[in-house]
Amino acid sequence: MVKTNAAKLVEISVQGKVANPFHRGMFFVDDKGVPFALPGTGGITYNVKVGDPAFGWAGDHIEPAASTCANEKDRGGFVNAAYNFYSCIGNEAVVINGDAKGSKGTVTGHHGGIEHVLVDFPDVALKKMDLDSKVLIRACGQGLEFSDYPEIKIMNVSPVLLKKLGIKENKKDGSISVPVTHVVPGKLMGSGIGSITPHKGDYDIMTQDKAMVEKHGLDSLRFGDVVAITDHDNSYGRTFQSGAVTIGVVIHSDCLKAGHGPGVSNIITCRTSKIKPVLDKNANIGKYLGIGRFKDKKTNKKKK
Repeated sequence: MVKTNAAKLVEISVQGKVANPFHRGMFFVDDKGVPFALPGTGGITYNVKVGDPAFGWAGDHIEPAASTCANEKDRGGFVNAAYNFYSCIGNEAVVINGDAKGSKGTVTGHHGGIEHVLVDFPDVALKKMDLDSKVLIRACGQGLEFSDYPEIKIMNVSPVLLKKLGIKENKKDGSISVPVTHVVPGKLMGSGIGSITPHKGDYDIMTQDKAMVEKHGLDSLRFGDVVAITDHDNSYGRTFQSGAVTIGVVIHSDCLKAGHGPGVSNIITCRTSKIKPVLDKNANIGKYLGIGRFKDKKTNKKKK
């Protein structure tokens, strides 16, 4: 395992609630000028979970399992910003009220714009939760660093998950290798580029060019997949940089709007070519953490 400063990290509580579904109740228009009216962000999505395909849903920007926020009336305020900043992928979340009180879940990503923290819960918990369910997150991860690789920046990921990513050191050239399911060309990145806030939110893989989607196998993306984005640096904001590599996690579904597509929360980035992506179809946080569809598979095996 690559050495880190994990022992020095601060663990701090942040609290949110299930966010009401958000929709303007009107048509939107896709990149070809065709109107559509489909489900979108927020609420508890019962039948979409980590491990499911990111494509093919009758929806737009669909968020798996529970969508949460700290303040629905002031999503851009300091309290909601802190809730998003502190919550890292892989952190434990606990329902603290209602019928699902005591149920444990796992943070799976941030969705920018709507400013949601996405949390996976087992099906039994999702069925008991409601839109007043409060979630306490034991937040830990911001400030995480590789001890011997100062050029490589880490953010938005828990030290527990980082250990499970299968990262290996390449002593000869001073780089690290990271298993990923897909390598995404930087030129396909859209909504979210230019953000100066890489410690929360996400940015989208544009999927309007179907030939490029097919060429790079992006239509097989799943929620929770760990992916590499080439020629993109997220060290101090989301920007194009030749030779840079960013590692991220797929957090929401494909979209119909121009400039949008599956969302990616960044977790590791480097302005130079110190990150080497290694293709591995099993590189999914659901598999690493035993959540989402991967947890369901384990449960079903035990029942048989």
